Amino acid sequence: MTAPFLESLSPMNFAILAVILGFFFGFFLERAGFSSAIKLTNQFYFKDFSVLKVMFSAIVVAMLGIVYLSMLGWLDMRQLYISPTFLWPQIVGGSLLGAGFIVGGYCPGTSLTAAAIGKIDAFIFIAGVLFGIFGFGAVYPRIQEFFVSGARGDLTIPQWLDVNAGVIALGVTLIGLGAFWAAEKSEGSWQLFSRTYGKSLEREQRQ
Repeated sequence: MTAPFLESLSPMNFAILAVILGFFFGFFLERAGFSSAIKLTNQFYFKDFSVLKVMFSAIVVAMLGIVYLSMLGWLDMRQLYISPTFLWPQIVGGSLLGAGFIVGGYCPGTSLTAAAIGKIDAFIFIAGVLFGIFGFGAVYPRIQEFFVSGARGDLTIPQWLDVNAGVIALGVTLIGLGAFWAAEKSEGSWQLFSRTYGKSLEREQRQ
């Protein structure tokens, strides 16, 4: 049998597996400090790049795992779900999500983790997420045409560039290593936070 094998699970076993995976996902997010809006937003001030390091590590590990398991014949990539590409709405949606992350201090997953330990700002953020969901549903009939604009189908980067998936995996790995190096330098010898915000902090302290 090749993965993914979830179709062979009964609905009850699927639900149990989802709860177990969700529990450990939230547990490790909290233990990594990602239930703190301050820690999450520190990356935007060049102060703490933990989020970049963790997320890029997850991306690289998952990508290499998928490529190698496929090469070994243990994973049928044709069974993996690929979200269809709708270029323009996804650019707008990604920009809104990024702006919400900066302003609110959370992404949807980390907000639930923070809410689970009782943080009030997380509940406010979740209320904003729900408002956005229902607001989108209310205006959807008016933006339906834009919602499906820029359709590219189930497009992947290897298909788009017409190169082997292994080449893309290698490229992303090198980008990740470069990002880790830059993050370490930014937190250390480059002192980007102090150089960018040091004078502002000094003025605030004087006041």
